[in-house]
Amino acid sequence: METVQKRTQRDYTLAFKLAVVEQVEKGELTYKEAQERYGIQGRSTVLVWLRKHGLQDWSASPGAAKITMGNQSSKPKPLTPEQRIKELEVQLREAQEKARLFEAVIDVIQKEHGVRVKKAFGQVLAQKLVQGLSISRACRHMGISRQAYYKRQHSEIRQIARDAKVCALVKHVRLRQPRLGTRKLQHVLRPSLAEAGIQVGRDRLFNILRAARLLVVPQRAYHKTTHSHHRFRRHPNLLKDGPQKVVPDAPEQVWVADITYLPTAQQFVYLSLVTDAFSRKIVGYHVHDSLQTEQVSQALKMALRGRRTRQPLVHHSDRGIQYCSTYYQAIHARHGLICSMTDGYDCYQNAMAERINGILKSEFLLQRPADLQQAARMVQQSVQIYNRERPHQALKYKTPDEIHRAFMTSA
Repeated sequence: METVQKRTQRDYTLAFKLAVVEQVEKGELTYKEAQERYGIQGRSTVLVWLRKHGLQDWSASPGAAKITMGNQSSKPKPLTPEQRIKELEVQLREAQEKARLFEAVIDVIQKEHGVRVKKAFGQVLAQKLVQGLSISRACRHMGISRQAYYKRQHSEIRQIARDAKVCALVKHVRLRQPRLGTRKLQHVLRPSLAEAGIQVGRDRLFNILRAARLLVVPQRAYHKTTHSHHRFRRHPNLLKDGPQKVVPDAPEQVWVADITYLPTAQQFVYLSLVTDAFSRKIVGYHVHDSLQTEQVSQALKMALRGRRTRQPLVHHSDRGIQYCSTYYQAIHARHGLICSMTDGYDCYQNAMAERINGILKSEFLLQRPADLQQAARMVQQSVQIYNRERPHQALKYKTPDEIHRAFMTSA
């Protein structure tokens, strides 16, 4: 049979006593729970620690035993009926004053800060934060009927179910477009939501995604790929504001080109893009491991192979050495392209090309490819999804491929 070693007050350190007292006074444990958890012997040991080391004034508490010399306790004198009535009247006045204070604070929070008090009220009842409080009395204290409380509860249950369906649809779309923004999601999901009988506005969709931690967090990165200090000719900017500005009104009138980088597990590789300025369609792309002009020009050659018209076409880019080189300009001359370049170091003069780079890298190319071949395969799939599935706000939520095909068919 296991024997229990008897302990005395000296067996407990002062730090241990103070820690137990602090937990009991904070309400984390009752004194009985503290005795059971820490194996403290003696039925009144914790109470002795509370009287000796606690912050409460035990001598002033009604009915509290007073510790005297020789560990003898003396009972306080019982209150007379008049004293007891007076004590209860004071407690009642303090409780009423406290209730009025809390009502005023709640009113200010609701009116000035827009906090939904009824929702918090429902959470308090659902979590049973006030022990022994019935729903009837709680509703009476809040000034609402039980019918209104249950009606709101059922409404919240239905809302939670609807939000879960919306999140499931969002996750399905983001399997292919992981960082598609909320406004575009609303447009893409409109048929699916209508089929499910769910009506969700823009602000409501933002709130649902925010609560589910599904909002897209912007990412910033910079890696220089442009070398503008060279001996080749720099062409004028035909897209700059002024009387000579070229404004496309159909596809294949203005193409914008740019180079960006892609990190892989082995090294940096580069992505050359050629985009139609009117339809926002990526008409040419190429992934390469160097910034040689022959590699960069592969994107332009791909775009020219898919060209459908022979109307005048402006090719706009920055003043990088690849675009100014003799090799690249010979392609322009061979196909009758008009060259346009930024006239400074301002990236906003080639904003559309920069924007397309950012969309591909921040919404599609999220995983780091292992090598050049894997990067090329990822880019090919991403460009197809971008052209055929991703809506553009500037295109009234049409896809680039839809706009491009519509104008090419009517031309």
